[in-house]
Amino acid sequence: MKMRSVAPMKIAKIGYIIMSLLFCIVGAVFIISPEISTFIIGVAVGAALLVFGMVKLIGYFSKDLFRLAFQYDLEFGIFLLILGIIVLINPKNLMNFICIALGIAILLDGLFKIRIALDSKKFGIGSWWAILVIAIITSAAGTALIFDSASGAGLLTVLLGIALLAEGILNLYTVISTVLIIKNQRPDVIEAEYVEINEKDV
Repeated sequence: MKMRSVAPMKIAKIGYIIMSLLFCIVGAVFIISPEISTFIIGVAVGAALLVFGMVKLIGYFSKDLFRLAFQYDLEFGIFLLILGIIVLINPKNLMNFICIALGIAILLDGLFKIRIALDSKKFGIGSWWAILVIAIITSAAGTALIFDSASGAGLLTVLLGIALLAEGILNLYTVISTVLIIKNQRPDVIEAEYVEINEKDV
């Protein structure tokens, strides 16, 4: 039986890890240096959303073993791609929009990850509770970013940094904990060869 290629799963997992680390780094930079220009923030966030959207789509179609981390990434990946394009079109004058839209995205991702944590418990993954706790914290950070979007530029950048940092940690921990790559993974549908038997041969 022909085994399924694990290349898409590896690309998705590595992409998730890289983007999660990048979110953590960008979030930390925003927290430490809130005086960064809105243009730089817009470009950085827009580009990150585009890349992460593509990574999520790859993850969704990779069909990993447990189907946990990537199960909601078709719709969410498309949403991030659209959001990234909107932000990059006018990165300088969309700070409030960026924070509200990104806050909604982070809140939704946190809620999805809560569901993934509960599904992970059913699969017997021992670290499900850690995913749940981080997801709740991330959801709270996304909510704060939505409702505090009218704050001053400095405080808003700090909140954005906290939300991105939480989102990065959540995705990093989730993909490491729930995405299992097996080299000889079987396809979902078993391919069978059917031989037509002639009545004379019976």
